[in-house]
Amino acid sequence: MTQVCIVGAEDVHLQYELLSRDTARAALSTYDISEPFDNSLSVDTVSLGAAVSLLNDLNWYLVRFADFSLVREPSVSPDEWLSRDLARQIRDGKVQPEDTGDHLAIYGVEDGRLVEPMYVTRVDGSVPDYDLRDVERTLVVRVAEDEFGR
Repeated sequence: MTQVCIVGAEDVHLQYELLSRDTARAALSTYDISEPFDNSLSVDTVSLGAAVSLLNDLNWYLVRFADFSLVREPSVSPDEWLSRDLARQIRDGKVQPEDTGDHLAIYGVEDGRLVEPMYVTRVDGSVPDYDLRDVERTLVVRVAEDEFGR
């Protein structure tokens, strides 16, 4: 299963905004929705292609109500997420999965919410420690080269 996670903008309630709109609600109606982080929405899809298509279907709403979207594709990495742009590039064959993972955004998780990302590159195959603040845990996201440090 490929997981999609949409993280809401700070000034909106993401699930309310998406589920109160007919088109977005219809696009999400076949999925079991969870909230892995505060102000987020997560669903499991059947493939990377389905995940990217769902995000494309919701794009009008994502531009207005979301900070960013993530995709976790086990065939790329069981533990690391992909940015939406990188997931699209892999789906479109522009980037091979084995060529990802050098450019990372590491988010801290504090009180159930994602906090500012730290942009890093792998050092000798290892992910550097998150050091922007003390956090409960971290979330590693592979990003496309052109997203690095945005």
